[in-house]
Amino acid sequence: MNILPSVLKKIILITLATLFTNIGIVFGQSKPQFAQTTSEVKTWIDQNFAKGKLPPFTFTYGGRSSTDFIRGWKFSAQKLKITEANTEETLYGYTDKKTGLVVQCIVTNFTDFPAVEWVIHFCNNSETNTPILEKAAIIDHPFVANEGGAYTLHHNRGSDAQRNDFQPIDEKMKIGKPIYMTPIGGRSSDNTAFPFFNIEAPGQQGIIASVGWTGKWYADIVQSDEKTLWLKSGMEHMKLTLLPGEEIRTPKISLLFWQGADRMVGHNQFRQFILAHHSRKIGNKYAEYPLAGSFDYGDPEPCGEYNCLTEEFAIALIKRYQQFKILPEVFWLDAGWYTGCGWDKAKGGWWQNVGNWTVDKERFPHGLKPVSDAAHAVGSRFMVWFEPERVSPGTMIDREHPQWLIKLPGNENALFDLGNKDALAYMTALIGDLIQSEGIDNYRQDFNFDPMPYWQANDKPNRIGISEIRHIEGLYAFWDSLLARFPNLLIDNCASGGRRLDLETTSRSSPLWRTDYQYGEPNGYQCHTFGLNLYLPIHGTAIYKTDSYTFRSGIGATAVMNWEVTGKASEPIPALQKRIQDFKDLRPYFYGDYYPLTESRNNTGDNVWLAYQMNRPLQKDGIIVAFRRQGANADSIYVKLSGVEALENYDLFFEDYGLRIRKTGREMTDGIKLTIPQKSASLLVSYHVADK
Repeated sequence: MNILPSVLKKIILITLATLFTNIGIVFGQSKPQFAQTTSEVKTWIDQNFAKGKLPPFTFTYGGRSSTDFIRGWKFSAQKLKITEANTEETLYGYTDKKTGLVVQCIVTNFTDFPAVEWVIHFCNNSETNTPILEKAAIIDHPFVANEGGAYTLHHNRGSDAQRNDFQPIDEKMKIGKPIYMTPIGGRSSDNTAFPFFNIEAPGQQGIIASVGWTGKWYADIVQSDEKTLWLKSGMEHMKLTLLPGEEIRTPKISLLFWQGADRMVGHNQFRQFILAHHSRKIGNKYAEYPLAGSFDYGDPEPCGEYNCLTEEFAIALIKRYQQFKILPEVFWLDAGWYTGCGWDKAKGGWWQNVGNWTVDKERFPHGLKPVSDAAHAVGSRFMVWFEPERVSPGTMIDREHPQWLIKLPGNENALFDLGNKDALAYMTALIGDLIQSEGIDNYRQDFNFDPMPYWQANDKPNRIGISEIRHIEGLYAFWDSLLARFPNLLIDNCASGGRRLDLETTSRSSPLWRTDYQYGEPNGYQCHTFGLNLYLPIHGTAIYKTDSYTFRSGIGATAVMNWEVTGKASEPIPALQKRIQDFKDLRPYFYGDYYPLTESRNNTGDNVWLAYQMNRPLQKDGIIVAFRRQGANADSIYVKLSGVEALENYDLFFEDYGLRIRKTGREMTDGIKLTIPQKSASLLVSYHVADK
């Protein structure tokens, strides 16, 4: 006798199966879910990517969740050739014999960090369209802490040219109440979310997760009980059928496990992980990004940016920098060098001529090569701005290749379709040939509008998300081709400032101009450094003045000298010379460990102190950078340092006062006093282990 309807039976069976699966996950693990060592991460991989096991990702296929069927698909595991030191890669395959869909998950195990990451490729090996593939979560997995209590999610805002760009946010999680993060508009770190975050678990442990997807990713995080947290992340919009022979990729997920009483242990492990495995390499070492110098911004109206720069003036400026011994490591030519730009607004400015990727021969009759030659002659490099993905009406690309443009009614910007293979090949050759012919050393790519509406307009029914996927795949292929063709090339990643920062772009580039926030406003620059340093060691901004407060507000692993050198508003030459040397002396510290010394909450106000520490454990030295803003009433604060050895003696040099003192490491961790008598002033303290 059939007591229950078949549908109800199925619901009950699925519910019971899920319950017992979760019980097994929570109570049946032989190793902790928060791995402590690289060997435990390897065990975690073996437990979760194995025949008969549910992998830590999910998708819906033909209306059914992969948790219902993937253990019945054909499973394979293949070790891949090692292409990077301290890594092991395995290709796990899951094949549906009925429809020909193959899921290929490439998992990277790191032998020098307790970290793992993976990316998925979906392949249709049949001669017909697949059923609908949707809701692909690159990670959909629980993590179980050693003890009960509340999880804390540490994450940042994205960038939208505000003082609180990259503002740290600390949220105590509540059981059953999810936190959902996604950027707006289709750029990966735009405004509402930042694809790097730290999940701090009860029991002094946690995971730093990062997403590699230069589009609209999401992360859905919920604490499901006293010990368990569920992390789900992927591409937000995808519902499509795969055509015969078609293959697509997903976002990448990276997990770094950490243990310690201070969550900064995890942040600093992650910073070093980024340097080791997700930073541009030249030779066998991560690339050091430069101290850049812009050409003159002082041209009269109606000039703007570099609309009126000429070959002769650019070369004269290079010689001027050399004359005063204030040479930057790279000369930076920004927007406005291409055909159509100039002082005559009737022709349109730099914005209206994007898509004219030919050198303006009226101002540069011999191309840019004489300018790059002049930069090279004085020992500097040469960087040039491009925005290949945005095309203005009437420009060269708009006229000659309209078939490669995605347009929206009422919007003057067109999106150059990097997802089109012919368009990608054309743009790769065009930009690559310009880099070669013009002697360009650093390539700067900007992206000043939201692509999501274009991708959505270009998608067809049952192909939702394909335009985004193909464009992002094309972007990575474009950059990878340039880096392969020019082994010493550095890419500066700009998207209206820092709105395109994620694991994949960080692996190929760094932001020399991390925000379009109010140019030169120092308090905002301090906030941006404070937040971004938690995850990314290499990022930069502009330095407009040589006073200590402004200069220190802009220092980092890279920076831009945006000061005047040709007129009455120029800073004194000796001051410029000193600040260049100061920057070079301080830059190495920013590749070390980072510790905030003041509150991350409410640090955007003009009535607070902001301070941080950069520490180099191997060299046993570091710096403290502190700012007392105009409205901060207290002239002193106490800060507790980190990363120093308790029993060692340290010499501290208060550089603004010429004062040297000696303290033990324990005294420094207990707390030292920082005093700044004036308002809107700064303090720099350097320290190192005392000589025996």
